Amino acid sequence: MEPRILIVEDHPTMREAMRLVLDGQGNVIDEAGVGDTPRERIRAERPDLVFLDLHIPGLGGDEVLRAIRSDDATRDLHVIVVTATGEEGKAEALSLGADGYVTKPFSPVELIETVRGALARRTAPPEA
Repeated sequence: MEPRILIVEDHPTMREAMRLVLDGQGNVIDEAGVGDTPRERIRAERPDLVFLDLHIPGLGGDEVLRAIRSDDATRDLHVIVVTATGEEGKAEALSLGADGYVTKPFSPVELIETVRGALARRTAPPEA
């Protein structure tokens, strides 16, 4: 079964760029933009991986990430923060529970490798 990836990003151009990179890699891509309710979509759709912009309008990405991690139904989802903040925001994102951190602009190779790494960790057998 193809991995499901949800892109939570308020800029349509950025969502489209991410979709173009990830679509051809054997993934099912869903998008959530302005006006969508990412927490509800994440809980209902249970994607394999979420790309989350921390600077989305309304309920910020940091609050969405906290909600994901505090909900028994979603706490094990892989969440990769995608942000223009730069490397200086990485420690905070990881402390909030992000599994990875990608800065904008990103390279297509970096995005693909991030997905592969996150999905490999998801399917790896537990350590003995």
